[in-house]
Amino acid sequence: MLLYAIILTPLFFALVAAILPGRRRRPLLVPIAAVTHLGLVFQVLAGSNTQANEFLGLDAVGRLVLLVVSLLYTAMSIYALGYFRQHRNWRNKIFIVCLLIFLGAMSLATMARHLGLLWVAVEATTLVSAPLIYYNRNRFSIEATWKYLILCSIGIALAMLGILFIAYAGLQGTGSGILQFDHMLAVAASYSKPWLRVGFIFLLVGFGTKMGLAPLHSWKPDAYGEAPGLVGGLLSGGLTSIAFLGVLRALQIMGAAGEIDLARQALLVLGVTSLVFAAIFVIRQRDIKRMLAYSSVEHMGLLAIGVSIGGVATFGAMFHLLSNALAKGVLFMAAGNIHRFYGTKRVCEMQGSLSVLPVSSGLFLAGFLAITGSPPFAPFMSEFTMLRGMVAGGHFVLTGAVLVLLAVIFIGMGSTVLPATMGPPLEEPPDAPEYRDSLLTTVSPLVLMAAILCFGIWLPEPLRRLFTDAAALLEVAK
Repeated sequence: MLLYAIILTPLFFALVAAILPGRRRRPLLVPIAAVTHLGLVFQVLAGSNTQANEFLGLDAVGRLVLLVVSLLYTAMSIYALGYFRQHRNWRNKIFIVCLLIFLGAMSLATMARHLGLLWVAVEATTLVSAPLIYYNRNRFSIEATWKYLILCSIGIALAMLGILFIAYAGLQGTGSGILQFDHMLAVAASYSKPWLRVGFIFLLVGFGTKMGLAPLHSWKPDAYGEAPGLVGGLLSGGLTSIAFLGVLRALQIMGAAGEIDLARQALLVLGVTSLVFAAIFVIRQRDIKRMLAYSSVEHMGLLAIGVSIGGVATFGAMFHLLSNALAKGVLFMAAGNIHRFYGTKRVCEMQGSLSVLPVSSGLFLAGFLAITGSPPFAPFMSEFTMLRGMVAGGHFVLTGAVLVLLAVIFIGMGSTVLPATMGPPLEEPPDAPEYRDSLLTTVSPLVLMAAILCFGIWLPEPLRRLFTDAAALLEVAK
């Protein structure tokens, strides 16, 4: 029953938000739904019964992604209260309803034990997140929304073809095209290998598009650049985690079929390509949100590389899934605050923001140090673990290339972040800025930043065990 409750809770609050007449009370539903959802998630993680039926269940990987999504969404929901207070007269019904359905769809994706149901959940996240991107209602936001819809829908369509090819591989091998995930893992060894390989490639390209792996990432800079800060954080830390889960499901099937080497090679190619693209486009990037989009491409590439190497690097990738999501939450919330103060995202128009917006700018600077792998933050530990796995596996050239690309990205992001926060203040700051730091808009990034620091110094045993179990699940068949 808990699994059903986790999915239905945000959908129930979405229904309440749709019929509630008061626009000023409606934003309260978001944190109430989020806290309730997080409480249910903790109950599930603490218990042992994580199988509802043949279509819904939670394995170690699903538990980890569900925890990441719920933690990030809860932090964003508190931030959303302060966000909506800045827009008291704005008609927020559609935005809030879609925001709540978004949580329900992501929760369903983490629990789906059927490839068809997973596909439906991922497609639902695309449809309900599109109105969230179209927040500013101008030509830039409509262009970003349509680009996001078209490219992600094409990706999901390719993933559907991949599912059909895998079903046909089952028909050719066992005479059954059943797409129930546990059944597929049990009989995957008898699948037709050519059709299975084709199906995996289509799934990887399809979910990789939604994940934002290069060169399938072109929707990200526009969508992240035009979306509100809280939406950008959910897309970068939540939606990409769901897409990564889809890739991991395909990887599990390939592992059970004895085709893990091919799957890992394909992931490695896309992972390295993503790092190269991020390193090229993050240099001299003058829009702070577009910079974060290319940072997201980088970290999706790191996740792909970590899983492709296997062993200790897989544990590092599971750790990085959480640390990246939390750090992206901090960065997008802080960037949203800075954007509202200056009314622009361009560095040349917001220099020296630490002097006028110390809390949000300080968080943005700290988030930059964390996401670029600076010690003692959690991303440093997760990236170091992946690099250790590469060295242990004898991938010395790959390790050197990754280190060089990470250094370039650090320098590129630093050339944008440092002038924006620590550069000389503008001679003519905004006369009447619409935003000032408040408790509601800063407490969530502060808490997330504290968690990132804590996990970099000390990793709680329940989290370590969750990462270990998730990594072990992906290492079953080699």
